[in-house]
Amino acid sequence: MSVLPLVFTSGWASGINAYAVVLLLGVFGATGLSDEVPASLQRTDVLVVAGVLFLCEVVADKIPYVDSVWDSAHTVIRPVAGAVVAALLAGESGSLPELAAGAVGGSTALMSHLVKAGTRMAVNTSPEPFSNVAVSTAEDLGVAGIVTFAIFHPLVAAVIAGALLLLGMVMLVFLVSRIRRFLRRRAQRREEKRRAGAGSYWPLD
Repeated sequence: MSVLPLVFTSGWASGINAYAVVLLLGVFGATGLSDEVPASLQRTDVLVVAGVLFLCEVVADKIPYVDSVWDSAHTVIRPVAGAVVAALLAGESGSLPELAAGAVGGSTALMSHLVKAGTRMAVNTSPEPFSNVAVSTAEDLGVAGIVTFAIFHPLVAAVIAGALLLLGMVMLVFLVSRIRRFLRRRAQRREEKRRAGAGSYWPLD
């Protein structure tokens, strides 16, 4: 069977939590649950680094405004990770050219990342922190569940990932106004900090 469904699903999941994808695939390969996982993802050092970064993301992703800063920093990292994982999966199976797999994985990761980042901006318009925790936990469980499901049922998992991506993009359209309000508030806070910093300096005689 072509590795394309697993490539698409891993790309979608990488756009949400790339470290979880690398960690899960590496564990599945190292434990013998899947023959699709390349040896480079099963290395101990890769698993340790992915595990540490995953824990950092778990914490940062649940703190209001910190999650948006974290998302901004990962605008490049997640699509690149999605492309690399996809290319490695394609190279392992030999059923799909690595360049094509990288393009699918990277572009899918970019789209899901934009949906995630935009949704978080909308969630941050709410003053309470519990919605951040709930959304982040749902994302973590969703990535873990669908990537695990993709190992055994790649085609069905790809359909689910595609439906979730489409649903997220539609939902994001309705959240645009809240996102704009979040960006205005953030710009206002930066301006207030800048003015406060400028006012702290007293002119010298």
